[in-house]
Parts: sequence; structure tokens; C-alpha cells
Amino acid sequence: MVAHFSLTLLTLLISGLPNYVWAFVAQNITARCDSIKGPVIWTNFPDPSLIWVDSENSWFAFATNGNGVNVQLATSPDFTTWKADGSFVMYYAAISAQDPTAHCVGVATSSTVRGPYTPLADPFACHLDLGGAIDAAGHHHPDGSLYVVYKVDGNNRGSGGSCNNGVAPIKSTPIMLQKVAADGYTKIGSEVQILDRDDGDGPLIEAPSLIHVNGVWFLFFSSGCFAETTYDLSYAFATSVTGPYTKAGGPIAPLLVTGRDGLKAPGSACVAKDGSKIVFHAWLGDSINAGRGMWTGIPSISGTTVTL
Repeated sequence: MVAHFSLTLLTLLISGLPNYVWAFVAQNITARCDSIKGPVIWTNFPDPSLIWVDSENSWFAFATNGNGVNVQLATSPDFTTWKADGSFVMYYAAISAQDPTAHCVGVATSSTVRGPYTPLADPFACHLDLGGAIDAAGHHHPDGSLYVVYKVDGNNRGSGGSCNNGVAPIKSTPIMLQKVAADGYTKIGSEVQILDRDDGDGPLIEAPSLIHVNGVWFLFFSSGCFAETTYDLSYAFATSVTGPYTKAGGPIAPLLVTGRDGLKAPGSACVAKDGSKIVFHAWLGDSINAGRGMWTGIPSISGTTVTL
């Protein structure tokens, strides 16, 4: 799912005194239904990650490398048209110096949302023996503590087929949860596994985004293969941050699939921490080669049910 250098998710705002930043502004936005709009960015903008900056009164979206830059940035004051200084933590995935066949999750910090970001010397998570680690995202617990979720990239050690994990023996692609200190990266205790793929997910699950709404934790994730139209967006829920998590099933999940509102391979979403906004990517053409644009959505959450 990641390229040679890939920002998987910028997620954790420690504090902020924002400035304005450049943005790709979508033109001729077409609303296909009440809650889904897009593409709001018409250039290649995959794996979008979302953060609200209070002092800027704006949304910031970051994306995987593309269009000649390593970390892409877009902003919106109203979540429809697509402008932040303080202390920010970015989680990203990059090729491991120890093992160039795998990625590690790294951490970089900056005093402004636009950067420059300075990477820490040591990776945050690697799991090289299991295939690497990607797709990190931060989570604000309602008690004020902080967590990071990420994917162990087991399909990277697969035997071929769909996303390199469609041929037996099928590898695990677990979602891990790590508690961290107030700086956003110092680990507290050990990571725990909170979800994994099963036969209904195809070759993998990935791109976790964890939020808490009205006493329920919602773990959004994608399954299928990002390079195929099987890619989708789904979620699981729990009453504790560490689980156990129950995957939502039909007819309420997956939330987004190919064919919905003309989307192709929708997924890799990031949800605002209050559950009020979502960004995700989908193909801009008939294949992944056309690039992946960013779409937006307004989720509706009732009990343990999410709708888009």
C-alpha cells in the first residue's frame, strides 16, 4: 500500500498556533449523495489523513508522496473547498535501513503543521520478521491519554496473489495498538493486537483509524487489495480501547465499496476524532494507474452503527 517513501497518516496534534498552507482546491465538485462528495482533490492524493486545528479553524489533510513531493498537504476551512504553528507529531512509513524489503513506522516532529519535520533517530515500530509496519495513526483517549494504531505488514511476506497474500499460507496482517506519552511517541508498556484479517477480508486489513464516540470505540479499516476493485472501507467497534473489537457486518458494512456513488476501490480512510468528518481515497480512473484522489464524507453514528 505504501510507495518508496510514504506518509501513511498524520494524526497527532499536540498543540498548535496555525498559519496558512498551500492546498489543492477541487473544482466542479459533484455531490453524488448527501454525505459523499468528491473528488475534492483532482490530483493524485492517496492515503489521506485528517486533522482539525482549532486555532486555524481549518481542516488539514496530508497524503502519501506524489506530485513531486514526499508529504502532500491540503487544507479546508469548511470541509468543502480545499489553511497552523505549534508542536506536531507525524507518523510515516519508510523503507527500513536494516531491511530494504520492508517498511518501518517513523516519527517526525515540527513546531508548525507545515514543517519542516525532523525525524527521530529510531523507528517507532518495525516488526521486520513479520513483514514490517505501516499505516500509523494517532488516537486521543477520552481520559486524555494517547495511543497509536498501525498495521503489521504481513502480506509483504506473503506467497503471491492478491496484494501478495492470496496464496496459502495466508499471512496475518494485524492492527496493533500502542499507548504513548504526552509527547506522542514515547511508548508506555507494550503494543497489543486489536484486530486481524479473516477470510471475509481477503488478503489483508490495513489503514486503521481509531475514534471514540459516546462510549464506543470505532476502528475504521480497509480490506481487500488497494490495487484491485475489492478494496473497501469497513469498521469494528468495542467498549474498551483495547477491545475486543467486533467487525460490523452486512448490511451496514462495508461502508464503501466499488460501485457506490461511482467509486472505485475506496478506502484508506481517516476519521476526525469526534467522528464528524472522514476523508478517504479512491481511483481517479479505471485503474490505480490513474492515481487516487481524495473524497470527503460526513459519517452518521448511532450506537454501534456507522453510516455514510
